[in-house]
Amino acid sequence: MFKPVLCSLMSHSVLNVLCFLCICRLGNCRLETDSCKTVCSTLASSNSPLRELCISISTLEDEGMKLLFDGLKSSHCKLEILSLTDCNLTTDSSKCLSSVLTSAKSFLRELHLRNCDFQDSGVEQLSAALKSSHCKLEMLRPEMCNLGEQTCEILGSALQLTNNPLRELDLSNNDLHDSGVKWLSAGLKSSHCKLEILR
Repeated sequence: MFKPVLCSLMSHSVLNVLCFLCICRLGNCRLETDSCKTVCSTLASSNSPLRELCISISTLEDEGMKLLFDGLKSSHCKLEILSLTDCNLTTDSSKCLSSVLTSAKSFLRELHLRNCDFQDSGVEQLSAALKSSHCKLEMLRPEMCNLGEQTCEILGSALQLTNNPLRELDLSNNDLHDSGVKWLSAGLKSSHCKLEILR
């Protein structure tokens, strides 16, 4: 019942030149992979005003992320805030997100990824994006993403870069240990670090 309503909303309203919808929150709506095709079409439209998109607590999985990828990479996409928490994503999805963040056309400033199985290798992909001069990401929230000490070493290195834009980082409920925090502190001590909030 909900899927046809979503398709009608996105294709007929959001794509309408007179629509001014800037925030679309569809969290906990049990969306599946097919819904990503509709969202992708919206993001890639030259008429889309969307600046914030939340599709958390859905079974999108990596296949759905790949469908979203085309919309996020579009030169027409102006999305600034993306929430994909509890969407059954893995390291493969982090590769897609990294590619988006390194694009000169990307406007993404906030990325919410709670409870995604990215692990250290996934964060390494995202950290590579943070090193790009095109990356505008100010908030990164990979809570409960099965991250370990290596993540802290990776992010600590990224925080020391002169062009790193991060202002908020949330690493809550990960297996960092004291040794991981020591690696992270090396980045926090850097004169180039612009981080204001650390969780």
